Amino acid sequence: MPADTRAVCTACGSINRLPEDRPATEAKCGSCGQLLFSGHPADVTGDMFDRQIAKGTLPVVVDVWAPWCGPCRAMAPEYEKAAAATEPRVRFLKLNSDNEQGVAGRLGIRGIPTMLLYRDGKEIARVSGARSARDITSWLETALR
Repeated sequence: MPADTRAVCTACGSINRLPEDRPATEAKCGSCGQLLFSGHPADVTGDMFDRQIAKGTLPVVVDVWAPWCGPCRAMAPEYEKAAAATEPRVRFLKLNSDNEQGVAGRLGIRGIPTMLLYRDGKEIARVSGARSARDITSWLETALR
């Protein structure tokens, strides 16, 4: 990881610098002590989503979903597998569109599940529909080139 890599703690929102001489998988938040990467997507509020995009330097993929959505529930374990295989190179988030209707509207979500990929605070890719872990990681690799 580059020397200026910053990760936002999904537990408390603190900004943490990731030293390049230590494994990011073992990094803990300097404020709350939680691991910065667990290999599991973090379920976040709209405010935390905005903070991750604005303050972190890692690419961020967010799965916009809802608890009543069958394809969303079917994709959830695949999204987990993709997170386990890809973190800490990419931050994985989940945003419940029922709880965060304003954010989903602002993002222009028209169907779920929808995955959005951000780099440097800007959306760089979007895909809708349930995907396998392999499809998710392939989509990320292509979009991040």
